[in-house]
Formats: sequence, C-alpha cells, structure tokens
Amino acid sequence: MKTQNTLKLLDPRFLSKIGNLQLIARAVVEGFITGLHKSPFHGFSVEFSQHRPYMAGDSLRFVDWKVYGRTDRFYIKQFEEETNLRSYLLVDVSRSMSYGSNDVSKWQYASYLAASLAYLLLRQRDATGLALFDERIKLHMPPRSMGSYLRQILNALETAKAGNDTQIARTLHQIADRFRRRGLIILISDLMDDPAQVIRGLKHFRHDQHEVIVFHVLDRQEVEFNFHGNVLFKDLESGEKIKTQPYLIKEQYRERMRAFLKMYQLETSKNNIEYQLIFTDEPLNIALTKFLSKRKRMI
Repeated sequence: MKTQNTLKLLDPRFLSKIGNLQLIARAVVEGFITGLHKSPFHGFSVEFSQHRPYMAGDSLRFVDWKVYGRTDRFYIKQFEEETNLRSYLLVDVSRSMSYGSNDVSKWQYASYLAASLAYLLLRQRDATGLALFDERIKLHMPPRSMGSYLRQILNALETAKAGNDTQIARTLHQIADRFRRRGLIILISDLMDDPAQVIRGLKHFRHDQHEVIVFHVLDRQEVEFNFHGNVLFKDLESGEKIKTQPYLIKEQYRERMRAFLKMYQLETSKNNIEYQLIFTDEPLNIALTKFLSKRKRMI
C-alpha cells in the first residue's frame, strides 16, 4: 500500500487533480524521498548529524524543541550536507508548451517538475533562481537560499501564462549573459527550435563553466503520432492549419522526429550536458533521479 501511495504522489495525472502547486511540490518531493529509502541514493536529503549548544545569532528554525522540552536547554541541529550550490531553473513558457493529448499538458508537467526541484533545492538550502522565457525572458528571479523564496517561485510558476513563439537559442544566450557566477543550469523545455542553435546556446553555459541538465518534455503523441481518421492539425505558435489523414505522413513524421531527438542526445553527450527525454505521462521521479545523480557528482 505504501508503495502504491508513493507512486500515486509522483503520477502527473493524479497531481493535476490537486491544483495547488505548493501542495503538488510537497507531495512529489515527499513521495520521491520516501521512494529513495533503502535505495542507492539514500541519504541525499539533508541528514541530521548532531547537536551543538545554541549561540547568539543562530536561527531559531534549527532549534531542536524536543530536546529543549527534555533538558530545558537550547540546542541547534547540525546537518551532514551544507553546500553552496547555485541552481537556475529555466522554464519554457512558449505557446507550444500548452499542448497536451492527455490530462497533463507539457506546461503543466514542466511546472510540476520546476516546483518540485525548487522545493527540493531550497529544502537543501541551495540558492535557487527561476527564469521563464518564450521568445524573450519573461521573468528573472536571481538565486536565493531563503526558505521563504519558495513561495515566490511557486507563485511565479502558478501565475505564468502561455507566451509567444519559441526562440530558445537566442534566449539562452541572453540568460547566460546574466548568470556570471558558476552554478547548475536546469532547462525544462520541449526544445521546439533548431537543435543546432539550441545546442550553441547550451554550450554558452558550458563555456562559462556552468553544469547543465536538460529535461526535454514532450507529449507522447508528438513522438508516436498515433492519430486516426481525418485530423486537423494546428501549429500552436504560427496558427497554421493542415487537414490530413495521419497515416499518409506518419512514417515520414516519425523519421524526422527520431532525427530531431537523436541530434539532441548526441550533441548534449558530446558537450558533457546531462539530457533526459521525458513524457508527460511518466512519473516525476524519472527526472528527479536524474537531477539527484547530477547533484551528487557536484558535491
């Protein structure tokens, strides 16, 4: 039963019924950490190490009140991991992200993932920032490590609206010019742009000594193209429409999509960029595990 409940908390279709992004982030992270128990990654979350006496200037949030109740003395919890990781969440809000063939659109999935990562990072007391973009930077929140910053990040994600056309490559260069201090870049996007140009934008971050993770979020229908009958397709960004019978173009479409994905996979690997293709019907632990693996290597 516990395993079933944990999987439920990571299921994007279940999460879509919750609505509140703060509750979603908490549910995902708690479900994820529960799933890590007895796994190779056990101990990732900040682990309590020992106590030390309270000193003037210490934050009261780390006081162990249970110990105070027993001893009538103030003690501070110390932790095993104290890192100064700076992370930047770059989330695509272009109009193409609003597509969804099931209960969860690409944007919804991206927002769940970004919220969960922000929750996880700030729980670790890692400085975390957020940038929302389409053809330009729509919002930029510099990295901060305050726990109260989470609410601001989640509010920005919750109130974000579908933007305009995609200009990922140009926007990545603009963002890279703003992020001078070395950190971890986490890009969440459908990458619906010229792959060669997008890779150049990602290489800009690598040139500046940033570590980079790319979460390539797609709807499964965008890859499998399992449509039937007469279908009217509409480009969400240009508005262009075409009516056709999918079986006439299915193989050609799939071949181009395979080439599109292969280029991203090869080029990210070549440039030491972590890459994870993820579908909107997959549980969020796939992406979180990828992030966890990368973070552990950076400590």
